[in-house]
Amino acid sequence: MNDPVELARELLRCPSVTPAEGGALSFLAGRLAAAGFTVERPVFSEPGTPDIENLYARIGTGTPHLVFAGHTDVVPPGDDSAWRHPPFGGTIDGGVLYGRGAVDMKGAVACALAATLDHLAAHGGKPKGSVSFLITGDEESVAVNGTIKLLRWAAARGEKFDHCLLGEPSNAEAIGDTIKVGRRGSQNGTLVVTGKQGHVAYPERADNPVRSLASLMVALNAQPVDAGSEHFGPSNLEFTSIDVGNKTVNLIPGEARARFNIRFNDHHTQDTLRALIEARTQAAAGTARWRIEWEPSNADVFLAPPGPFIDLVVGAIRDVTGRTPVLSTTGGTSDARFIKNYCPVLEFGLVGQTMHQVDENTPVADLTTLTAVYRRVLEAYFA
Repeated sequence: MNDPVELARELLRCPSVTPAEGGALSFLAGRLAAAGFTVERPVFSEPGTPDIENLYARIGTGTPHLVFAGHTDVVPPGDDSAWRHPPFGGTIDGGVLYGRGAVDMKGAVACALAATLDHLAAHGGKPKGSVSFLITGDEESVAVNGTIKLLRWAAARGEKFDHCLLGEPSNAEAIGDTIKVGRRGSQNGTLVVTGKQGHVAYPERADNPVRSLASLMVALNAQPVDAGSEHFGPSNLEFTSIDVGNKTVNLIPGEARARFNIRFNDHHTQDTLRALIEARTQAAAGTARWRIEWEPSNADVFLAPPGPFIDLVVGAIRDVTGRTPVLSTTGGTSDARFIKNYCPVLEFGLVGQTMHQVDENTPVADLTTLTAVYRRVLEAYFA
């Protein structure tokens, strides 16, 4: 048996804070190559961003083709002294494994590796179809030199995927309670109001954009974006900063800006969402001079189609844990937004309560359980 706990500890000891590879991909490459996988580690570049190393490994040439996807890069640990145990120590204390990435998501990568190696060992070293690992080092940053380019690279080589399991921390309270079957889209923008600069003692000679900005912010939050849909909760618009850039207290500024993010459901596309927000702004603007600076987005709303693969994964989870998972579309974005363009993708990993926190951790027992679920998925998939 391949121990997912020890595999996870080895990965946690790799300081792979984005964009550093930190030894994590090298460790995976060694274990996969030893099991007979063909392993490649393409590096992708983009002006203004660091180069990112990625990993693609495949065993088998036939169908069906199941992909385990994930990332080994992690967010910075912050102040090391605030941790009970070293963030890159892979320490076990009281049946709990501590370390940056334990939940998000080196733990799940270790479980997928352990389950796959066990499955291969039980079946003569080869699957009845193909198994791949698609692992990036760029998920926690701008995500431009990682999964999105790795998928294009693989497709250009003729790789075709039937289904994908992404090991993001999907569960809310316990292993088996939640599968992520889709995600809302994400759209950033900046609301800009232009006024006229002037002395605060003579407001009649100026046009204070702060007043209009505040009024428009209130108006945009006065009614919900929508009421939700069959598979998604309501869309929400959240202002995240107000910026005037004025250091002089007796000067009315000439411009005021407010950044916002919208998480949107399948009532909208990016174009229709932008049109809706602009129409609501115009209706509330009066004489204010305004514009919205929309940022490019690669995070569209998506939903995995119902069918045998979802049923198979739900069945595997129920067999191992006794739980019937909720099919959820909550949470932020993930690399599933790229994978869904190539094959159906589900997200199922560890419990996400401590991800990105000081003392990020997962119970050792959860690693064993998740490995058993992945192993059951493999057995059923290639039955």
